[in-house]
Amino acid sequence: MAKRILIVDDDELLRRSLAFNLEQAGYEVNTAASAEDGLEVLQLTPPDLVLLDIGLPGMDGLDALRLFKEQFELPVIFLTARRRELDEVVGLELGADDYVTKPFDVDVLQARIKAVLRRVTNPALPSPEQSVLVVGDIEIDANAHSVRVAGKQVDLAPREFDLLYTLASEPKRVITVEDLLARVWGAEYMGQPQVVYVHIRWLREKIEHTPNHPQRILTVRGKGYKFEPQESG
Repeated sequence: MAKRILIVDDDELLRRSLAFNLEQAGYEVNTAASAEDGLEVLQLTPPDLVLLDIGLPGMDGLDALRLFKEQFELPVIFLTARRRELDEVVGLELGADDYVTKPFDVDVLQARIKAVLRRVTNPALPSPEQSVLVVGDIEIDANAHSVRVAGKQVDLAPREFDLLYTLASEPKRVITVEDLLARVWGAEYMGQPQVVYVHIRWLREKIEHTPNHPQRILTVRGKGYKFEPQESG
């Protein structure tokens, strides 16, 4: 069955062009010119993924993202013409699964769509008997998607969780940025190390006692990152 995509963007020409290209690629496509219209479409015809512009009339894309995530738990890719650094940090922090800046190459966007849908459809979880990982004072339950640090529950976004699990699965081993990109984000993200840097910073803010002087997720200059287990004390 073809995957269904909802495009929410106030640029009519872009909506039509993008819908045509995605339909040619085998997707079913619905479009909306505003977040409010997009919410109506969502309720009538739930999509598998939303392409969401940030600079929308009325409710903007950041507010719409919160609603889409809270009410429908859908993967969302931001389409944005704003400053890349701002949207990269703000958008992903709010829970967007990815972002593509305008003007963009349709082939690049389609690769990102496939990557996000693949992660949603086939999450890279360990087998049931390996679902709970305990490393030092951190306990990670992959099936429950929960993390405890020194006995306290910590809420992580999906990509933060995957990044932590990848690092903690191989404690004390240096994992390169390129390897983290390939394993956590997919080959489509190669050459975008800033994605790792941003998520490492967010992860440290949630699991480190002093994020600016991390004890668990260490930077190995010129190499990558490694996870250093900390015992409860």
